[in-house]
Amino acid sequence: MVQMDPVLVTMKSVPNDFYTDCASETNTNGRMANLGVSQTELVAPRGDSGRKLPQYIAALAATLGALAAGTMLGWSSPVVFKITQPNNTDYNFDISETEGSWIGSVINLGAAAICFPIGLVMDAIGRKKTMLFLILPFTLGWLLITFGTSVGMLIGGRLITGIAGGAFCVTAPAYTSEIAQDSIRGTLGSYFQLMITVGILFAYAVGSYTSVFLFNILCTLIPIVFGIVFFFMPESPKFLVVKNRNDEAREALIKLRGTNYDVDYELDSLKLSAEEAQNNPVSFGSAITKKTSIKAIIICYALMIFQQLSGINAVIFNTSSIFAAAGATIPAAIATIIIGVIQVIATFVSSLVVDKLGRRILLLFSALVMCLCSTALGVFFFLQSTHGENSDIVQSLFWLPLLSLSLFIIAFSLGFGPIPWMMAGDLCNIDIKAFVASTAGTLNWLLSFTVTSTFLALNTAIGSGQVFWMFAGIMLIGFVFIFFVIPETKGKSLQEIQVMLGATPQDRNVEDKK
Repeated sequence: MVQMDPVLVTMKSVPNDFYTDCASETNTNGRMANLGVSQTELVAPRGDSGRKLPQYIAALAATLGALAAGTMLGWSSPVVFKITQPNNTDYNFDISETEGSWIGSVINLGAAAICFPIGLVMDAIGRKKTMLFLILPFTLGWLLITFGTSVGMLIGGRLITGIAGGAFCVTAPAYTSEIAQDSIRGTLGSYFQLMITVGILFAYAVGSYTSVFLFNILCTLIPIVFGIVFFFMPESPKFLVVKNRNDEAREALIKLRGTNYDVDYELDSLKLSAEEAQNNPVSFGSAITKKTSIKAIIICYALMIFQQLSGINAVIFNTSSIFAAAGATIPAAIATIIIGVIQVIATFVSSLVVDKLGRRILLLFSALVMCLCSTALGVFFFLQSTHGENSDIVQSLFWLPLLSLSLFIIAFSLGFGPIPWMMAGDLCNIDIKAFVASTAGTLNWLLSFTVTSTFLALNTAIGSGQVFWMFAGIMLIGFVFIFFVIPETKGKSLQEIQVMLGATPQDRNVEDKK
């Protein structure tokens, strides 16, 4: 199960620091004068006025693509079991369990393959056009799945939907990050993960109780609905300014902030930053090797690794056995739906508190609770394997796996589910965001494929209890890493975050003089 935030721009010879700390510049007065704005006026605090509702609407419209990606992720849970049965009537050809496994997991490879190039496409044609273009492969993929006449067509359809879904996992968070004001950037960023979980729940619920054909048709319609709704949303103002389309950027800001907002102030700030970037170009190699860049990359990659090695797949795979161990007679389909509901609720709560409590505290809470829950699950499964499931000690702990499962899912959905995808957008300068976000996404999908394809073998080799203890140890390391390395980015501008990563005004001045 892949849990999925990042703003992407060019990766060749790129401008230095699109977001510029105006107060630390030694030679900005002349350029500010050209914009008709004084230095004092530009750096003076303006508060966080402006309408928020249009930004929420635009973010929700963009994350309808995440809903489509969520259905793609959840599709295999109810469908693969059905179509690999000997009496399968959903397709007029037989599908083995091995073929079913490939049909379920190949989306990870498609998503991993697209994450890097989609950053280049976004920079060339824009965030909005890129997302609208993704409707075509998404629809084509679902049509191949719906009307497939061979295993090859199903694998091809899943591969194509994986490509489209993986692209959405980069473009939608990039768009929401660029349209949001600082005070709601975390909330809008978490909508992506929220819609992913809604899509997964939709797949669990609808896919379990409808025919495969009808379910496939409904999945095909979702990206089309996304295209109709998102067509009316504005392009990212930051992208438009980078492309010197300032009139369009002004119109986009008015749509996003309202007519009573000081649009010209924000537009002038964006134009100034773009001008500074053009006047101080650096090579990509220089940009990526700066101290702040290296620290941002380490944080983004580490969070993706901890997310996929957290044990979320192990917990999901053991859902039915955990419910059974608790003495519940709930069918497997109902059990997965319950887990999906827990995920949606917890992720929604995360979207409400991420800009109040902060990213760091939620990640620490998530890692600690997941570590404890994995330890408890490991104890239960170890006792079950050594003493037998009917032993007194195992029977006396019947409540432990179900409680641990529920708390694990809640903790993951509050922290490690949504936040790793936000961090590239929070931490990285514009000159490396494309590279970091794209490669972090590729790493995430490859790890997801690796964990999904090797979990059963690992489970057999060392035992369920030991596997859960391994994941608990990884989360303990993650907790220590978060505590000592990751800064709090809640409500902070990119300039402030860069200082937290080690940048100094002196560094900026030296760069200007070069």
